[in-house]
Amino acid sequence: MQTNKQGGGFLKAMIEVPGKGSFPQCASKRILGKNAEAGKSAGQGGPRCSPKEPQLRCPECGSSKLYRDGMRYLSNGEAVQRWLCRVCSYRFSEKRLLNPKRPLKNNLNGYLKARKGISSSRQVCVLARGAKNLDSETRHEIAQREGTKPDKATAKGILAQFMAYIESQGYIKDSDGEHTYVKLIRLLIRKGANILDPEDVKKVIAQQQSWKNGVKRMVVCAYDVLTKVLKITWTPPEYRQEDTLPFIPDEKELDALIIGARSRRMTAFLQTLKETFADPSEALGLRWIDLDSQNNTITINRPVRRHNARQLKVSSKLVALLNSLPKTSERIFPTSYTNIAACFQQLKRKVAHNQQNPRILSISFTTFRHWGATMTYHYTKKILLVKELLGHKRIENTMKYTHLVKFKDSDFDVETAATVDQAKELLKVGYDYIAEKNGIMLFRRPKRFGSLGVISES
Repeated sequence: MQTNKQGGGFLKAMIEVPGKGSFPQCASKRILGKNAEAGKSAGQGGPRCSPKEPQLRCPECGSSKLYRDGMRYLSNGEAVQRWLCRVCSYRFSEKRLLNPKRPLKNNLNGYLKARKGISSSRQVCVLARGAKNLDSETRHEIAQREGTKPDKATAKGILAQFMAYIESQGYIKDSDGEHTYVKLIRLLIRKGANILDPEDVKKVIAQQQSWKNGVKRMVVCAYDVLTKVLKITWTPPEYRQEDTLPFIPDEKELDALIIGARSRRMTAFLQTLKETFADPSEALGLRWIDLDSQNNTITINRPVRRHNARQLKVSSKLVALLNSLPKTSERIFPTSYTNIAACFQQLKRKVAHNQQNPRILSISFTTFRHWGATMTYHYTKKILLVKELLGHKRIENTMKYTHLVKFKDSDFDVETAATVDQAKELLKVGYDYIAEKNGIMLFRRPKRFGSLGVISES
């Protein structure tokens, strides 16, 4: 070893290697190998490097790209950090992954099965047929066993994981850009259900007296998908959808709601439902490119499940009303179903109170659709036309509108015909033959109603 001084400055130490000249000391490791530092590591001097902290990795894919996913508080008061993998969306706890396969320590001063004496995550001293690896047990199974309820941060992480799975499986989004199953799981959380406990979820669903069996079936289907994501086993309850006839109001009651709306957006939305018979989600999903102002048509290119895309003729009054709305978004009605439904509930209470008519409280967004389908059939007697206007894929769903309304005698226009030519002319304009009396043929048809005038002419 040589040291040189030039001008009072200290140069780096040089090391002599036979046949290779002098090299700086920092290059000794590359030339002589690790054995050159063996003396220092054996306690002959030199600094020691502190060991690096173990890096957390996802147990599913091994990725180190993780999100902090809140804290989980155990029954003994201990807090455990939760993590969410950004690659595979797997959720796990920090405590169980620091050293999941670390061997047992030498326990000389304590019992073998004491908590402080065991640093492994595996069980000790169990029978072979009952052995179970705690490390392979999922976090959700542990939560079920301990009866813990997820906090807000944990529930938010579960929803994020569920949304990632729903999008990867290609589920169709609603008009507001969110999946129906995600909304239903969020509804369960608001109702106080422990989504990590299937029995508690069953209990909460059964206690909802205001939910129809059809809604309960949808909630069960949504939670069934969530159990697959969380790897929870459960037996889903069975709910049979009841077959009920919809409420059909008078046209003047629907018009009272449209006139009573304060905002132009609500007025235009209700008038759209009345003239197109569209599902509320289909109407909210309408875009400006779906409106043809020259031909007075609206095209529904984003139908809901089990509906067909279709093009409908509307009145010039509705076209002018829609064009008066501000064009600040791609959609004609840039709002969510929850917001517009809340405004509609206030509108119904106000109109029902002003007109002293409690029947208005029974009107919903789908009531416009049921009313239009019923009146169209009784005016045209063409069930296939009703099926096309509603966008149904199955004729069985349209048949229930054939017997919902019973017209009074004052609701019909009555005509007579004495000759065959007169009878033909009446049949062409929609009259139905009833009977013949004293050589005079009697015909009648339901009276025309405003919104279907365009439909009858098409």
